[in-house]
Amino acid sequence: MEKAADLLPDIILMDVRMPKRGGIEACTSIKEVAPSAKIIMLTISDEEADLYDAIKAGATGYLLKEISTDEVATAIRAVADGQSQISPSMASKLLTEFKSMIQRTDERRLVPAPRLTDRELEVLKLVATGMNNRDIAKELFISENTVKNHVRNILEKLQLHSRMEAVVYAMREKILEIR
Repeated sequence: MEKAADLLPDIILMDVRMPKRGGIEACTSIKEVAPSAKIIMLTISDEEADLYDAIKAGATGYLLKEISTDEVATAIRAVADGQSQISPSMASKLLTEFKSMIQRTDERRLVPAPRLTDRELEVLKLVATGMNNRDIAKELFISENTVKNHVRNILEKLQLHSRMEAVVYAMREKILEIR
């Protein structure tokens, strides 16, 4: 890390597993003192976690030591030209994880927003205007306890903790519109 700070190298080639300090930790530290340095991990580790951690730490390349010396030189030149380099077997793991992340995001979008009753929507709209339970009860001709029950049901259905969170959520999800 000291050499990186002094020399500000264009490219650093290092292993994920090194004595004294791990390569991923070193990568993070080097990026702090020499942000323009491009770091290539040359390692025997084909662990997905190491790959992900190296990329998060700022590595530009992740190569397995099974490649030839010529391939290392080619990878260094490619990284110097602005490309990223990842061993094909590791790239497939990365793509599989990326695809899985997209599917998880898509699945979350498919989960419909909890269905509030018409009365709960009325109560939520009045909460959004800043009315307290007593005023809402008067406005809707119901008891204050009934208003409290509606608010509790809204929070439970939306899995939220406060009236303000419910209003923000409802506005963001376009469950209600305030003019």
